[in-house]
Amino acid sequence: MLATLGKAPASGENVATEIKWDGQRAIVAIDGETTRVWSRNGADITRTFPELAGVAEAVGGRPMILDGEIVALDAHGRPSFTRLQRRWPQQRRPDAALLREVPVRLMGFDVIEHQGRSVAQLPWHARRTILESVSVVDRSPVFTVPQAFTDVSPTDMLAVAASHALEGIVIKPLDSPYISGRSGLWTKVPIRLSADLVIVGFWSAGGPGGRSAVGSLLLAGHNSEGNLVPVSQCGTGFSSNMRRYLFDLLDPTMCEASPLSEPVEAAGVRYVTPTYVGEVAYREYVPGRWMRHPSWKGLRQKPVREVGLPATSPSE
Repeated sequence: MLATLGKAPASGENVATEIKWDGQRAIVAIDGETTRVWSRNGADITRTFPELAGVAEAVGGRPMILDGEIVALDAHGRPSFTRLQRRWPQQRRPDAALLREVPVRLMGFDVIEHQGRSVAQLPWHARRTILESVSVVDRSPVFTVPQAFTDVSPTDMLAVAASHALEGIVIKPLDSPYISGRSGLWTKVPIRLSADLVIVGFWSAGGPGGRSAVGSLLLAGHNSEGNLVPVSQCGTGFSSNMRRYLFDLLDPTMCEASPLSEPVEAAGVRYVTPTYVGEVAYREYVPGRWMRHPSWKGLRQKPVREVGLPATSPSE
């Protein structure tokens, strides 16, 4: 069951609020001592995460199907998607060193079947009661049932999640059944960071009229030595009018040489003289890598020389 993007209501009446974990969605099926793990797209990823076989022990081997998120925790106990990516590509059994360096666990937040019986049509609060009763191991190294909060303001919970550098929250009606796919019953509210960045290049939009519209922007910030370092290719968040406006703005500033202090693999990019600054919302930034999920917010009146690198995730 997938959540739909939305806003956090002020009232927590008749809903539960859960933390949105930054990891990989998974369905875990336990049949006796056997555990199978599938990705959101239905791929068998049991070999990728062999330690999750321990979920069967955590629930006493009782047959059930769980829905949850596979996470890799950092030194501060926060989920780090960047760390989890070290366990990819999928369909690969990790070696012993990688298992030690990047262990994972399942954050189980729903149960679909229990003891051979489907419980999907039960209301959320009934499924939650079952979920909270399944673990027979007090502190399993691979399985956690994270807390759900009822009669608490989702707006307040979003602020708490932000203060702990977590991904966001998910809001679930207490009477909602479990429906495969994106039903609209669950609402996800992610937390987004933002940064001012220098526009150092652009790619033209494809299709008819593409030569007069921006498809995506190459963005950078100054490091401690004052050099421009690339941090993002941003192609979302633009209206059609903004794409044309940006092209007209940037076209006169095109230049042959890259203004960046280091080369980037950017086939087809048109470099520009650093003149304009824009604000971008994003999920995470790790130095030396592109931003995760950048989205354009708008141009900003700010001197180019004052633009630094974006804030990194506190987990890194």
